[in-house]
Amino acid sequence: MAAEIILETKGLTKEFKGFVAVNSVDLKVRRGHIHALIGPNGAGKTTFFNLLTKFLTPTRGSITFNGADITKEKPAQTARRGIVRSFQISAVFPHMTVLENVRAALQRGQGTSFHFWKPEASLFHLHQRADELLHAVDLQDFRDEMTVNLPYGRKRALELATTMALEPELMLLDEPTQGMGHEDVHRVTELIKKVSAGRTILMVEHNMKVVSSIADRITVLQRGAIIADGPYAEVSANPLVIEAYMGTTDAALQGAH
Repeated sequence: MAAEIILETKGLTKEFKGFVAVNSVDLKVRRGHIHALIGPNGAGKTTFFNLLTKFLTPTRGSITFNGADITKEKPAQTARRGIVRSFQISAVFPHMTVLENVRAALQRGQGTSFHFWKPEASLFHLHQRADELLHAVDLQDFRDEMTVNLPYGRKRALELATTMALEPELMLLDEPTQGMGHEDVHRVTELIKKVSAGRTILMVEHNMKVVSSIADRITVLQRGAIIADGPYAEVSANPLVIEAYMGTTDAALQGAH
């Protein structure tokens, strides 16, 4: 059972001058699952992600990854373990080509990102892997395009490729479909499903249609505390969840954005 759980938090709490943003959260993420974290605005989802990636220090509680206590680790140590976060900002270089963006991410993974004095030809060995990653996110036809020219949804697909270049064991996706039109939402949802093979994904997502179609398990936060946890059918019928969304995104529970 322990080997099945890749990430676990116990009593994870974050207080800001008396305000409790994350309140004693006990969460278990199973290896190989897509686990969605949902909740109304201000529920503590982003703060929770910041605790996992070590950009915030918990007030109390613990975080365990692959059986190791990482509660007091620095962000770089946690990233090296294979916890990689994507989508909180547009994390691509606009004036590099699509291929160069993925290659830069591969260099980071190899620890050679600052070898600027090396001739470009010395990086050609990374092209095969870069092309594989572009193919995985359906960007093979855009490899030589300047990133600034990509449509928004394709930029998000590129972020997915650059995240995968770091060989994450656990991908944290922060609002992957935010600001997208219907067509892009569908494409990126399908890409997440595709790249989840052999990986574990924990995602914060507002779009219930996305969550219902790809999440194996859903945890609902309200005011920093878990109010429901389980498969979509069970969670979406929970009276506490329905009440939490009333007046804000109640329609989302019916499948709308």
